[in-house]
Amino acid sequence: TRFTELIAANYNATIHYVAVNDSTSADSLLQVINTKQPTIVAMHGYSRRPANNYGLGKTVTTLLTQLQDKKQAIFFAFGNPYALANICEANNIVACYEDDTLTHAAAYDVLVGKYLPQGSLPVTVCSSLPFGTKVALKEKVLPVVAPRKAGVKKKLRRKIAAIVKQAIEAKATPGAVVLVARNGKVAYWEAFGSTDTTGVTPVTPEMVYDLASVTKTTATTLAIMKLYETGKLQLEKTLADYLPWVRNSNKANLTVESILLHQAGMVAWIPFYRETIDTITGVPKTNIYASVPNDIYNTQVAANLYMRNDWVDTMYQRILASKVVTPNQKYVYSDNDFIFLGKIVEALTGKSLDTYVHETFYKPLGLTHTTFNPAAYMPLTTIAPTESEAQFRKQTIHGFVHDPGAAMFGGVAGHAGLFSNAYELATIYQMLLNGGSINGIQLLQPSTIQKFTAYGSAISRRGLGFDKPEKNNTERKEPYPAKYVSSSTYGHTGFTGTCVWVDPEQQLVYVFLSNRVHQPKSGDPNTLLKMNVRSNIHNVIYESLKN
Repeated sequence: TRFTELIAANYNATIHYVAVNDSTSADSLLQVINTKQPTIVAMHGYSRRPANNYGLGKTVTTLLTQLQDKKQAIFFAFGNPYALANICEANNIVACYEDDTLTHAAAYDVLVGKYLPQGSLPVTVCSSLPFGTKVALKEKVLPVVAPRKAGVKKKLRRKIAAIVKQAIEAKATPGAVVLVARNGKVAYWEAFGSTDTTGVTPVTPEMVYDLASVTKTTATTLAIMKLYETGKLQLEKTLADYLPWVRNSNKANLTVESILLHQAGMVAWIPFYRETIDTITGVPKTNIYASVPNDIYNTQVAANLYMRNDWVDTMYQRILASKVVTPNQKYVYSDNDFIFLGKIVEALTGKSLDTYVHETFYKPLGLTHTTFNPAAYMPLTTIAPTESEAQFRKQTIHGFVHDPGAAMFGGVAGHAGLFSNAYELATIYQMLLNGGSINGIQLLQPSTIQKFTAYGSAISRRGLGFDKPEKNNTERKEPYPAKYVSSSTYGHTGFTGTCVWVDPEQQLVYVFLSNRVHQPKSGDPNTLLKMNVRSNIHNVIYESLKN
């Protein structure tokens, strides 16, 4: 059914099918269900008539009886509500009444929390489920509402659609997802185009994208903020204070604050992959990479491509040997800055960066599609392929980080590697907009957020980790990131064609996700930038705000 198709496409779920009168499958299923895992039970195709218990065989009803004892089971009944008599004692029941594709899609939206179920039982099923039974659920962290209920004009939908469709026609990107939240509610959330240049697979609103440098704020900076807030990290301390292996290098005395502001004097980036490519054949060197993992080659950089584990040390040596100019004299946006910050997080927590941010932020927020190395955790059908890469890995990069350096660090690095979808990304930034709290959980203090998202530099527009509008935005021919943003706005952009921006003055969160680098051979990956797609959308959002 469409319901199970959506679950299979978006979650790493095992699907079991049992016909209403199939005793053999029902018996075998009882043996394989893992009672520790959440279970979704979808009741399809049973009779509308009560004869023979709505056509449900005895073994199937026994299965339902046993499943209803499981606290983590959720039952979706697509048909006559009187059939709920078979599961009266279940903890979680959604009565769907109809068994068509529209109802399946709506039920899936309820399951993932996009919408709250509002109805009540129109009949008495049993003593546990009398007429009028309903469950009043708390409003979702970011409920999806009509634009006007969030203080946004209806015309926004038409304006955004026109910009994105024009970008897709110009081959600026094969597809995109745009989300706008205002006043704590999602006013706009729509997917456009296809996941790649073939045009075969349409983008869904829940599609997961490689965030590229949005990782810097959504993972690394969040972690640094938490460590600062808890007193484990001081901004005036140096790399040498936290990373002993840096002490004999020219990076030893660089402060955490200067690194967060991208004015520590480090080079912008180092193309680590180039020295691992055979200069004659143009393919990865066989003494550095293998197609099958083993004890020596176990750092996966792409599908069927594994790097020597010890080459990571070589990469750190390349960073340590790179030049440094006088700190705090010039703003140079640098990936190396955040590679070091990621290592500081690991040193202070004793955990990898991905583990720490998952436990500290993503898990408490209930996020299931925000992760590094997503190919290990979810079906590839949920993830947009990023690029058909010709320079390094010679394949379509799908479910692995696009950034070559982050890939060579095993997919987890302070500067890149995080994947997410628009809704979950908006949830994280709504938490920041709320002053660090969401669902009654305080993840960060308001004072911490204020410090990191304010202007922090005398020589650039940057905050601590966060990007911000140019200080002379109103005077600029091309304001950044958009014409109408307030000076309190903060966020970040990503190389793959992503951005997230928060404007506290307008209670606004804007998310744009795309894979602009996924281009035909004759395509120009910079078209999205040349067309100012992200900024143009940002501008029409402001033009569509009420009050």
